[in-house]
Amino acid sequence: MSDGTRKGVAILGSTGSIGTTALELIARFPDRFQVVALAAGRRTDRLKEQIERFKPLVVSVGEPRDAQSLRAALGPTGPRILHGREGLLVVATAPGADVVLSSLVGAVGLEPTLAAVDSGRDVALANKEVMVVGGELVRRHAERSGARLLPVDSEHNAVFQALVGRERSHLRRIVLTASGGPFRTHSREQLARVTREEALAHPTWDMGAKISIDSATLMNKGLEVIEARWLFDLEPELIDVVVHPQSTVHAMVEYRDGSVVAVLAVPDMTIPVSYALSYPDLLDLGHLPRLDLVAQRALTFEAPDLERFRCLRLAFDALSAGGTMPAVANAANEIAVARFLAGDIAFLDIPRVIESVMCAHQPHAYESVDDLLAVDAWARGLASEHPGKRAAAGV
Repeated sequence: MSDGTRKGVAILGSTGSIGTTALELIARFPDRFQVVALAAGRRTDRLKEQIERFKPLVVSVGEPRDAQSLRAALGPTGPRILHGREGLLVVATAPGADVVLSSLVGAVGLEPTLAAVDSGRDVALANKEVMVVGGELVRRHAERSGARLLPVDSEHNAVFQALVGRERSHLRRIVLTASGGPFRTHSREQLARVTREEALAHPTWDMGAKISIDSATLMNKGLEVIEARWLFDLEPELIDVVVHPQSTVHAMVEYRDGSVVAVLAVPDMTIPVSYALSYPDLLDLGHLPRLDLVAQRALTFEAPDLERFRCLRLAFDALSAGGTMPAVANAANEIAVARFLAGDIAFLDIPRVIESVMCAHQPHAYESVDDLLAVDAWARGLASEHPGKRAAAGV
């Protein structure tokens, strides 16, 4: 439990890249933070190390057998160990947690994040699918409970910083930057031959497999557009995307007088994670490399190609359709990415699967998590059945 002088932190997704970054930050500032709860999936070896180092009171894993093996390994002096949906909800609402870092990957993060919001805790949001799938619902619940939504994605965190002290009515638009991924200059013919290994090799960021593929298709940026719409309560037409290969400018905010505030930083997720966890304070991160603008030599920007990278266009289409369509697009994308990683479909089949499922759906309003989970399950089922060109050809 938080001791009153340190901020209590619960982490959903503690063994992923964002979770481990957050824990290293917490270890560097033991006088500022205290870990009270952790949730992970199947990486029990890494979770065991985190438990022994940070001494949380409660932890959760994905499967009952993993919980059992972890209990046996830690013995009677270990923390309370739960699993599955119940475990995620307990971690999300753990006593003593002043802020909950939501860094699970995919729509599985929606329900526990909403539970954290309903409890009135601040939520440091790194799980963009939460706002993509149920942004309107999450925002409504946050307004009711008083919970603050603190963005962790580098682009949204940059927008968040650029908006500090400014009147929202003065805003003209926000601009999210995209690195362009590893295939920014590829032709459509080259994209058709992309392998799993090539797609996982991001030129700038070190990320998990799913997010790396989303970056390669630019769906990651499309999901961020939908997330930004709800995080900042903006109409879709006020959100733009530009490709910025250097990944130095993380986002820009243009105001009605024509001025543009840009947030620049080295591409290190420690910076946005630290701001979300310590908000409204700023931590001294002098151990990180400083941004050397002279060494940068040039900062370039270009419009994204929505024909070669159709996933970004489909995300804009989903946002425009509204209602349940973003949830459908997200679910179809998760299945398509998993199938590509498994070698079941080709790289260019990813947008084909998403578009096919979207075309089969009639978007409608939703009122609850159950509404969204039902649509999510339907979309996943349909996306799993799509043959894709590779499967259809028997490759």
